[in-house]
This record gives sequence, structure tokens and C-alpha cells, in this order.
Amino acid sequence: MKLILTITRYIVGLLFIFSGLVKANDPLGLSYKMQEFFEVWGLHQLNDFTLAFSVLMIAFEIIAGVAVIIGWQMRLFSWLLLLLIIFFTFLTGYALFSGKIKTCGCFGDCIPLTADQSFIKDLLLLGLILLLFVNRNRIITAMSTRNSIIALAVTTIFSFGLQWYVLNYLPIVDCLPYKKGARIEEQMKIPAGAIPDSTVITFVYNKGGKEVEFTADQFPDDFDESVYSFVRRYDKLVRKGNAEPKIKDFVLLAPSGADTTSAIINQPGEMYWLFIQALNETDKPAILEQLITLKKDTEKTGKPVYVITSLAGEVEPLLATVETPVLLLRCDAVAVKTAARYPVTLYVLQDGVVKKKRAVK
Repeated sequence: MKLILTITRYIVGLLFIFSGLVKANDPLGLSYKMQEFFEVWGLHQLNDFTLAFSVLMIAFEIIAGVAVIIGWQMRLFSWLLLLLIIFFTFLTGYALFSGKIKTCGCFGDCIPLTADQSFIKDLLLLGLILLLFVNRNRIITAMSTRNSIIALAVTTIFSFGLQWYVLNYLPIVDCLPYKKGARIEEQMKIPAGAIPDSTVITFVYNKGGKEVEFTADQFPDDFDESVYSFVRRYDKLVRKGNAEPKIKDFVLLAPSGADTTSAIINQPGEMYWLFIQALNETDKPAILEQLITLKKDTEKTGKPVYVITSLAGEVEPLLATVETPVLLLRCDAVAVKTAARYPVTLYVLQDGVVKKKRAVK
């Protein structure tokens, strides 16, 4: 039994550490996923706290993983892990059975799991954690209290330090479709070999005061327009496919309202994209400094500069103070948040391919 518990501890601990590290690479991604759940549940007032929730949850996953491996305070951590995995299982189960959320973000954007894969993973983890919970009094750490505390202290500092770094300097490993080397146009296309949704056209008619439904190939034998009165038609989903592009809803609108997406992403040569996700007072000096630098470069080389934001009304007065030859483009807030993991992020593109990207601060 001791060997089984040891193996289980290592499996559970390593999985939690791995899960935490993958999400620690991009805590904002988990924060956005939390907002998605809160939006579905109508808990909009919690959206302002999702980043704090994300950072704390990620840190706890890593710390708990280390604690389980060394077997420290298992009476406490077995309870905490059990409560956490029950919560995770509820979330993945909700995503799977409600169909309102496609992925739970368990392993972030680097290892995307479908809702059913996430749910099965959590069920297996639940079984392993229950085994540890039942036998929590048998697990004794081989490390001294002093060394255990040092190990967990180092883990805690590392967990929060890593997240602080990526929140200020962008993810260390970029798993987003806007990563360096990605051709934006290709990321907006449906992948080759993808399976589209399978739908059937369904008609609704009124017959004798009652609504009846049938598909285009199953019209009733007694169908006659004098008997059946048309109500509506709709596409009924038969099988869900996976025909979705990696970049969705990325539309660039000029001040006139014209869609300039295709023209800009296919523009030859080098260009700059300055994403402004949020416009805080502390960010304005950095934005102005960056715009002045880009203005000088544009005057020398002629490279175009585009400011992409969902806050056009707030950003426009700031651009006027610099009088820089940039084009202000409006874009959906979700698309901007996906592309810019820092409030102000600069992209350098060459022939529509992301060449460089960095946080502006």
C-alpha cells in the first residue's frame, strides 16, 4: 500500500505542478476563461477580480503539487486538493454537458483540451485524490519540517515570481495564434482537413393549429399548402465539427467604418501594429514615447503604423497630441485581449507574418 500511495502522490503532484506551470505562462488566459464562465452565470461583478483569482489558483496548484510529492501536511492538503478537484470536475462537467463553454482552459492555450477530455482527466484525478484523502493519515514526509518549509517557500516565490514576469513581459512560451512566425492570414482560415458542422434544414409548418417539424427529405405524404401553413425554417445541428480557424472575429475597421482587415494583413513589407487593450493613466507616457519613436522611424523608412484598439474614442485624443501619421483601427475587445497579453503591445510584421512582439512599458 505504501508503494501505491507513493506512486499516486507523484502522479497527482506532477500533474498539478505541470498544470500550474502551463497556466502560469499565461495567467491572463485563465483570467479570460474565468470571465467566460462568469458571463454565462451572470456574475459580471466578479470580472474585475478574475486576474487575482487566476494568479492565486495557479500558485496554489504548483504549491499543492510540491506539497503532495514531499508528503507535507497531507491532512490539510488532501482536503484542499479534494475540494479543488471537485470544483474543477464541476467546471469541466458544466462545460461538457451544458455546451455553453467549449474548453475549460485546464492546460491553457499551449495544450488545448476538449470539454470531454478535460472532464475525463478530472474524473481520473478525483479518483486518485480520493485514494490519498482516505489514506491521508498514513502519509508521512521523509523531509524535515525545516526543509519542507524551505521547499514550499521557494515554490511560492517561484510561482508568484513567474506570473509577475509574464504579466509584465508577455508569456515565455507563446502558444497564441499570434505568436512569432505566425502568418495572420493563414491563422484566420479553417485548417485543412477540418470537419465542418453537419446540419439539416428543418421546416416548421402549422397544421390544424399545431406546429409540426420535418426535414427537407421527410415531407409528410399528405403535404399540401392548403393544409400546411409555413411558419419558419432553421438549420438543425446533427454533428458538431471542428472547422474553426485559430483566429476568429479579428476585424479591423477604419475610421469610416470600412472593413480593412484583408488589405492590411496582406500588405507587403514591414509594418507596426500597436495594440491598446486598456488605456490607464500610467500607460499613457509609455504610449506617447512609443508613438514618437514610431513616428521618427516612419518618417525615415515609410513603414506604416496601425493602432488597433476597441477604445477608439479614448485613444484618438492621445494620438492627436503626437501628430503621428498612424491609422487608428477599431477592433473587437475580445480579439484585442487575445492578441495583446499586456495592456499595450507592439507587433512588428513582415509581409503579414509576426516578426517581433513586446510589451510597451
